Amino acid sequence: MEIGKQFNSLNFEEYQFYIENHKNYSDFNTLGLYRSISENEKLSVEEKINVRELANTVFHKTFDFLQVKDPWTYIKVETLGLELTNGDKEELWRKIRKNQEKILREKRIRHQNFGEYSKHNCGYETCPMNGIMIKQGSWLAEYGMCLGNINKYVQKQKSERRKSDRKNESQIIKKELDLE
Repeated sequence: MEIGKQFNSLNFEEYQFYIENHKNYSDFNTLGLYRSISENEKLSVEEKINVRELANTVFHKTFDFLQVKDPWTYIKVETLGLELTNGDKEELWRKIRKNQEKILREKRIRHQNFGEYSKHNCGYETCPMNGIMIKQGSWLAEYGMCLGNINKYVQKQKSERRKSDRKNESQIIKKELDLE
């Protein structure tokens, strides 16, 4: 069976039902579940916390691995209903880094080439490679991404277009001078 609707559109009772019967649904996504908890506008803060606790009883290992896979979602879900100071945030990030190292060591993973860390994000909105999963630290990730898909053929076309624009500009100026 399939759920057939997004998690962030569910109410509290539906969350309970789907979490308790998650094995019956082929499209059940735990990462989507945790992301929807913080995004759902239908639930109150108390209900979000109850959904988080219910999900953690069933998916405890998944929630712990979320620190490595998607730390931003982990923080949003973990700090539901809490007012954090800057010191609290820094301490939380220190704990997450420590737990990430511990989890990676225990699972014998020598890289973080999954989750948020595997996707290219150079900061340029026009980069054609944004969101593509590539190996971090590779030549392609570090140098080739921000340049876009500029190659010699595209550069040649651009130079020819500029040349014709320059020629046309002088012709337009001559015509305007002759008319006067």
